[in-house]
Amino acid sequence: MQNDFQKRLQFLKERQQQLLSLPNTPVAESNGIYVRYKNPVLTAAHAPLTWRFDLNEATNPFLMERFGINATLNAGAIKFNGKYLLVARVEGLDRKSFFAVAESANGIDHFTFWDYPITMPETEVPDTNIYDMRLVQHEDGWVYGLFCTERKDPAAQPGDESSAIAQCGIARTRDLVEWERLPDLKTPSAQQRNVVLHPEFVNGQYAFYTRPQDSFIEAGKGGGIGFGLAKDITNAVIEKEEVIDPRVYHTIAEMKNGQGPAPIKTAHGWLHLAHGVRNTAAGLRYVLYMFMTDLKDITKVTCKPGGYFIAPEGAERVGDVSNVVFSNGWIAEEDGTVFIYYASSDTRMHVAISSVEKLVDYVMNTPEDGLTSAASVQTINAIIANNLRVKELV
Repeated sequence: MQNDFQKRLQFLKERQQQLLSLPNTPVAESNGIYVRYKNPVLTAAHAPLTWRFDLNEATNPFLMERFGINATLNAGAIKFNGKYLLVARVEGLDRKSFFAVAESANGIDHFTFWDYPITMPETEVPDTNIYDMRLVQHEDGWVYGLFCTERKDPAAQPGDESSAIAQCGIARTRDLVEWERLPDLKTPSAQQRNVVLHPEFVNGQYAFYTRPQDSFIEAGKGGGIGFGLAKDITNAVIEKEEVIDPRVYHTIAEMKNGQGPAPIKTAHGWLHLAHGVRNTAAGLRYVLYMFMTDLKDITKVTCKPGGYFIAPEGAERVGDVSNVVFSNGWIAEEDGTVFIYYASSDTRMHVAISSVEKLVDYVMNTPEDGLTSAASVQTINAIIANNLRVKELV
């Protein structure tokens, strides 16, 4: 039995080491905006063996997995002490999610989880499930993590074991190891998901991008990406929300939309990455899109390209919740390089690389959605006519 145990342990170690040391390579780009990378940067198999297995032969002679990991997804991202860090949503086989930090030297491959997951303090009302953290290095000096905290709806009817209430949990840290939990964000909305903290003060207050919705799943009358101000982050209360990027009929964001990571500041405006959801015969389809807001008035959308920015391709379309891409983390380097981290089908994490210069060009010069088939043809005809004029000049 001892030989079997040791052989299996050696096999598990070698297999995971092969995964962690696998180099990532770019996929031939096609749209000129970003470059996808071939391999996922995080999967369930990246979870340390010390989380999943009792490695004591006396108590686990068959070396069975004691705590299974189902997925690693929807990671916040930050450049910290020269390392690229992802705070991933790690989901166990029990459907509960928790946060864990994975580190890479180059942001593209060799992501390795820290020894322990994050021990997130609870409020007076314990969380049932926590997930989808947005990381923000705020100008007040703290690193904030805003995430969804889910609890069973106390008004649920007997036998209803799916109705839940989602709110925005807030925590802050200096080192991403020890976290201080603050009270949940209070807003006028019954449910809140995809809340993001703006990295700078606005009129001396903390600024939040919100996503008001009526129920746990459906946006209902919730009109899109909202915005609100709170005077105090240690007891954050938004008294008024205004929608700055609404849902629109027959677009990529007709059902729902939400802010992704915190926006990136550029000379031309704030770059935003968001997700949009539409309904199809095969179910909900999640894609990513971009827009820009004014530097002085961050509630004013100045540019918004039509259509999606990133959609699931190939194997990305298959997973726990298929046909989905979702992002709540990106990193902008001092040289302008942008690492875009996104999850596919609620299962795994990927990276695509672009630059601030390219993203600004994309957002400012890509035509907006004309909202009708006729307008789409007009847009194409204008591009064709311009190309013919260029051809005549050459």
